Amino acid sequence: MKQELFQVKEPKHYDFILLAILGLMAITSIVAIYSAFELITSENPTMLLMKQIMWYILGFIVMSLIMYLGNDIIYSYAKKAYWFMLAALVYLFISKYIVSRFFGYEHNLPFVTPINGATSWFQFPGIGSFQPSEFMKVILIMITAGVIDEHNAAKVIDTYESDIQLFLKVIRWAFPPLLLILVQPDTGICIIIFISLTVMLMCSGIKNMWIITGAGIVILMLAGFFYLYFYNNALLISLFGENSLYKLDRIKGWLEPESDILHTGNQLYTALMAMGSAGLSGHGLQQYLVRIPEAQTDFIFAVIGQSFGFIGTLGVVILCLALDMKLLRVATLTKTTRDKYYITGVLGMLLFQQFQNIGMIIGLLPITGITLPFISYGGSSLLSYFIALGLIMNTSSKAKKLSDYVYES
Repeated sequence: MKQELFQVKEPKHYDFILLAILGLMAITSIVAIYSAFELITSENPTMLLMKQIMWYILGFIVMSLIMYLGNDIIYSYAKKAYWFMLAALVYLFISKYIVSRFFGYEHNLPFVTPINGATSWFQFPGIGSFQPSEFMKVILIMITAGVIDEHNAAKVIDTYESDIQLFLKVIRWAFPPLLLILVQPDTGICIIIFISLTVMLMCSGIKNMWIITGAGIVILMLAGFFYLYFYNNALLISLFGENSLYKLDRIKGWLEPESDILHTGNQLYTALMAMGSAGLSGHGLQQYLVRIPEAQTDFIFAVIGQSFGFIGTLGVVILCLALDMKLLRVATLTKTTRDKYYITGVLGMLLFQQFQNIGMIIGLLPITGITLPFISYGGSSLLSYFIALGLIMNTSSKAKKLSDYVYES
């Protein structure tokens, strides 16, 4: 009977709170994209809105399928999915760095279309785009959860050598896709993967000295970077190369947005203007005073702020916190260590994206291409989140069944 509790294939207990949060996020996303109609220039706004609705419907269907199959079956296919996505990333790499260089930069492999200089997507006529890196980040969290669980189950004592073995096991899986994603280039996804896996390792039982040392290295690197940025910019450029100038422009646009509002500081300046002018309740649906760039994706939070003011942005923050607290609650209730590690990785991923996206729009952090989970437009990212939460829905169900079993006993 105990074995059945941890192999729930068709959950009888649905997490209606989690479903309600996702439902509210879906409504928020759809309303925000609708409100951004006058700001969207890259695509037909109505078609884009219909696609987002379609992706949400498909996402809930995928979540339902995962709940029916059960986590054990999904985990058993994680490594196969890894190799499939890795092959897709290699295909994109060949298109960008081999085909285009031998046959001309205007040539690409079939179904590959660079967007804004990045070769990250497959384009399928009549279906839409597909971004393998979005799914890879969830797959790596699944695989890493299993690696940590197996490693901890096999080790006899905690040693530095054991920790190093764990690091090497995780790096073996993470390094190839990270490298292929980095050269697309898509630094944002690489940072998300690195943060989520690092959080999992920090919670895996490794010695505290690793965490202290890692934090010290990060602090020293940041201090060194900003020292060179302010006092020896020429040396900084020589260290990172001329190709990094656009990244340094982002730092300048973050620290000094008003110094160049038409170029480096334009995105942050317009976002602050949009939100700062909205007041308590905003300008209203589809009303705007400032044109916001990438309104449906990176800057969807600014659109909400301009349309619905402080009340609207506060509502989004509350929704994000509600989702995070719910996942944390499930992680504390489940008795399966693999699921704990998995939820930790997903929670680290979501928290970082939420903090980074909202932080960059209000000026706390530099502008990046990281979107707001479940709110920003994007089919691949939305489906990847639903896959991630489908597993957590099953974990929540198992935790509920276990607590009911213990209570009845």
